[in-house]
This record gives sequence, C-alpha cells and structure tokens, in this order.
Amino acid sequence: MRDYIIMTDSCCDLNQQEVDELGLTVLPLSFTIDGKTYLNTPDHAEMSPEEFFAKIAAGENSTTAAANVGQFDEAMRRALDAGKDILCICFSGALSTTYQSACIAAEDLKSEYPDAKIVVIDSLSASRGQGMLLYRTVQERRRSSPDIETLAAYVRSILQTQCHWFIVDDLNHLKRGGRISAATALFGTMLSIKPVMHVDDEGRLIPVSKARGRRASLLALVDRMAQTAIDPANQTVFISHGDCLEDAEFVASELRRRLNVRTIHINYVGPVIGNHSGPGTMALFFLGTQR
Repeated sequence: MRDYIIMTDSCCDLNQQEVDELGLTVLPLSFTIDGKTYLNTPDHAEMSPEEFFAKIAAGENSTTAAANVGQFDEAMRRALDAGKDILCICFSGALSTTYQSACIAAEDLKSEYPDAKIVVIDSLSASRGQGMLLYRTVQERRRSSPDIETLAAYVRSILQTQCHWFIVDDLNHLKRGGRISAATALFGTMLSIKPVMHVDDEGRLIPVSKARGRRASLLALVDRMAQTAIDPANQTVFISHGDCLEDAEFVASELRRRLNVRTIHINYVGPVIGNHSGPGTMALFFLGTQR
C-alpha cells in the first residue's frame, strides 16, 4: 500500500499547532484589505485575526480569493514526486471554487502520474466544521490504518453527521455578501435580531431561525446541539469565533453544564469566512443525527 498525505485548505480554520498535530498539508486562501493581499495561513504569519477583525470593525473593505488550480498543482506535485498519494478534503464547493480547483489539478495530473491516486472530496463544510472533519479523518486513520480509498469512503460516510451552526452579530456583513436583503439587515439591526444559520446537507449557508439579542442567540446554538447531538459527553466539539473569545467560552461552559461535553476546541474564524460574517461571529460544530 502506497503512503498518502491528507491535504486541505486554510478555510478549515485549524491553528498551526492543530495542523502540526494532525500532520496535514494546508493550502492557503487569500484576502485583500487596504489594497494589499495576504495569505490566510494557519500560523497567521501575515496578519493576526485580532488585527483583521479590528480592520473589518472599523469599516475597511475586504475581498477574498479561493485557492487556485496552480496552487493545488504545485502542492500535489510535491507529494506525488515523493511517491505519495493524496487525499484532499476541501472547503464546501457551494461556498468557494477551491474544491473545483483541486478537482481540475487532480485531473490534469493523472496522465503524468498514472500509478498515483489523488482523491478529492468536497467537505460540504466551512470553518472548524471542515476542521472537525479533518480531525475525525486523522483519528480514523490512526485507529485502523486504512488505505486511501477506505479512508475516503469513511469521510464520505460521515459528512451528513457534521453539524454546523452559526450566528453573526452584525447583519450588514451578510447583506454585503448577498445573504440577506438591505431591508432585512436594517430592521434586524434595529430590533437586535440575530439570525441562526447552519450549513445544510449540500454545503450551503442557510438561515434557519432568529433570536432576539446576543445572549439568546448564543444559547440558541447550545439548544441546537441539545436537539440532535450524538452522545455529547463523549464527542469532540469545535467552536470558532470572530474575535469574541468571552462568548466562545460562555458557549463552551453551557455545553459542559447542560450536555456534559468534556472536549472542546476553540479557535478564531479565519479571515476568509470572517470577511463575510464579520466580528462577533460564533460557530458551533458537533456530531448529530442530522445536519
């Protein structure tokens, strides 16, 4: 059995320590702010999350760019030249062209490396939901030492147990990204309405319900987990936040109190996701009976 690497992109929002511990190869997406383009890397070498969210809160305009075919071609060649196959798990294809770029690069390389396997999977996930999927994938690899096709089948089999629930603090960021209308943003802001959203079974970000006020919206995330979580006390839960660590810790404490969750990993929402959701974003990722 040929050895293989697990490749992904930086929209998984795993930090550098997590990436190193999981042994992942991570391709960066990029963002442009103040007229300068930065790579979104797990170590945040070019701009810290705190600085990014401060700029967004101050009204700076930002745009993002997917990982492109050339990036995947270069990274995949390095692995293939080292004699390794590739399992590539990408940011939701419904939210980015990153997955399509990986597929194109993999197809282009087939004729040059006929004996190699490149398996590309749409994670149908975003932020640390994608990160959680990668975490589960690596744990399964370490547990059973499967070949690449067996592990790929495992990944596909667990996609629909990945639950992603989000709230945002400022509706104007969703308005700018075309997720809600200007009128909805205006009246929602006036009434302190916070949309509760999830990533559906096709990897799309969908508004599901509304909460009145910040605290109620945070508790709504916990309520969602309480409704569908599988064995919450014995699963690893992931949280991401848009520079609002206190709120993330509050959600974590409620999960421990109400659901006896023991293992919770917290990190920032990255700038690519954060550009569209804004400061104050809070996201909860867990295993459930359905998305």
